[in-house]
Amino acid sequence: MGFGNVSERRSAPPQVGVSVVILALGPDDMPEHGATQAESAETGAGTPHSRLWLPLVKRVRQPFLGTWALPGGDLRSDWSLEQSAYSALESTTALHPRYLEQLYTFGGPERSHGGLPMVSVVYWALVGQAEAAHFEDGDNVRWFPEDELPPLAFDHREIIDYALLRLRSKIEYSDVATRLLGPTFTLRQLHGVYEAIAGESLDLANFRRKMLSSGDLEDTGEKVREGRQRPAAVYRYVPQLPAHTGTPHEFDGSGIAAMARRNERKDVLAALSPSAQI
Repeated sequence: MGFGNVSERRSAPPQVGVSVVILALGPDDMPEHGATQAESAETGAGTPHSRLWLPLVKRVRQPFLGTWALPGGDLRSDWSLEQSAYSALESTTALHPRYLEQLYTFGGPERSHGGLPMVSVVYWALVGQAEAAHFEDGDNVRWFPEDELPPLAFDHREIIDYALLRLRSKIEYSDVATRLLGPTFTLRQLHGVYEAIAGESLDLANFRRKMLSSGDLEDTGEKVREGRQRPAAVYRYVPQLPAHTGTPHEFDGSGIAAMARRNERKDVLAALSPSAQI
């Protein structure tokens, strides 16, 4: 049964659904044809630093018909929240991330835009490039770099800003980087992750010195060739800090977009552990 006026809609029980923020390293930001980032910068190819990308879906119904939005869906009484989140991803992006973490629940009354009240339980995940299925676009699905997002439906820009803010506050935990890289990596690969999360270029030599002196890395004894450079050492994390438990922060969500857009990335980096301050 429908609700005839705005007052009735606002006083009705809210609709509850799930939305998912998926963040991955973008392949278009990787150097082309095996060149290093420094070589790409010399030739003008690529971007100044690695970036995070995320998939968005184009809405096919009102409100915000034709506007980009986060993948999401309704809840089912016979599914858990996590199952609903995975279902939303599989039906829109074909992604199967190994790990989903509950980010926050957004339920302000202004979210409805005159329709039925809405509550969104938001999950987020970090996925490697292999998991991102080569960043292939599909029907009404497209990947965007986090710093070039289109206009978004509802408060989804604010949700993404909050996810990025949370991510930048968690880079001190080793599992954050390994979810994007895997258990082993080179210093150049790790440098790319830190740049993508910070959203700005970081001096590679300074990064190498600080990471090697942090005590958080262990040389595996293996080497891999990166572009035309000499073979690079492969490392794994041996973190001095306890692993991230995934416990959500208590945060009311207010002013997220304003915080994220005031160029506070350096302030976020300065608040990290000594090994992460680059």
